[in-house]
Amino acid sequence: MIQLVEDQLDIDTYLRLRQAVNFKPLTRDQAQRALSNSLYILTAYMDGKAVGMGRIVGDASVVCYVQDLIILPEVQGQGIGGLILETLKKFVINIGFEGTTMMFCLMCAKGREHFYEKHGFIARPTENLGPGMITYLEL
Repeated sequence: MIQLVEDQLDIDTYLRLRQAVNFKPLTRDQAQRALSNSLYILTAYMDGKAVGMGRIVGDASVVCYVQDLIILPEVQGQGIGGLILETLKKFVINIGFEGTTMMFCLMCAKGREHFYEKHGFIARPTENLGPGMITYLEL
């Protein structure tokens, strides 16, 4: 069973999750500032172990970005990423102004486009990198 915990991710767990999926290494100071400046952090636990996370960064008015959507390789394909992403989307909808449009964006790792397309994002490809993706949330 997956347990989602809001805004309680510690630096060591954050760095371990990033390392597990070969994200660029961060210093502890970078990690601390990144977590502190996040609008929202969601961590997924399975049997007491952190197995995934995602966070929202942005201005909470015009644009919010999904950052560091990470699922440990050994539990990918079990719906955890979709659960995190949909919970992040609900957070953004709830902080927006009613009757407005919020840009909900992310930078997609190459090869992960299909996952995000299933959740309503559209691709904006570049020559050398996986696409930035966006969906507009009607609030």
